Amino acid sequence: MKKALLALAVTGIVAGCSTQSDSAKDPSLESTDQKVSYGMGLVLGERMKNDLPDLQMDQFLQGIEHGHEGDEEVSRMSREEIQEALMAYQQQLQEQESAKVEELAKKNSEAGEAFLAENAEREGVETTDSGLQYEVLEEGDGEKPEATDQVKVHYTGELLSGEVFDSSRERGEPVTFGLNQVIPGWTEGLQLMNEGSRVKLYIPSDLAYGPGGNRGIGPNETLVFDVELIEVNPE
Repeated sequence: MKKALLALAVTGIVAGCSTQSDSAKDPSLESTDQKVSYGMGLVLGERMKNDLPDLQMDQFLQGIEHGHEGDEEVSRMSREEIQEALMAYQQQLQEQESAKVEELAKKNSEAGEAFLAENAEREGVETTDSGLQYEVLEEGDGEKPEATDQVKVHYTGELLSGEVFDSSRERGEPVTFGLNQVIPGWTEGLQLMNEGSRVKLYIPSDLAYGPGGNRGIGPNETLVFDVELIEVNPE
């Protein structure tokens, strides 16, 4: 979207706007042409504020003016130079975004490691060889599922901040899925549960969504799930 908006502005597709000179601070908005011109400028300005926070206004307005004149001799840049600038800018944005993601991933990873280390010392919390932690809240007496089984569960998923990012309880309806179709922390954790039990799973990021994250879950997030195993292999 950013590239498209930049190309729209720089190549003068907004050339339908009037460029009639007006030295007044607030140009007239009486005719339809004047209102359309101002409206297009306002909408484009709002978009550019979000997509190009480092917009250089003088150069931007001159580009619009030159594009509207339609005289290639007036233009200060060739189409090739514009394309090169756009590509360089896109690369710059990607590098900045990658740096932000890497920094957040590092921060989340460190926070997760610190949390799990402290949580492992709490009474009632068990840690498996994979690093998964679980805490039995209610003990059931039914069968345990295997990795190829279907299960019906109620759950609430939280970030370490306590923010709920997903909850079947809030939706008012349990979910059914195959244990081999979910994140590794769930596949392992639910096999430790008896039907009818309720457990808290503390899942390290490498057993969850890893550095890629998922929707409202950031990179390398450690997750906490309150899971109730309602039924194994429901009809």
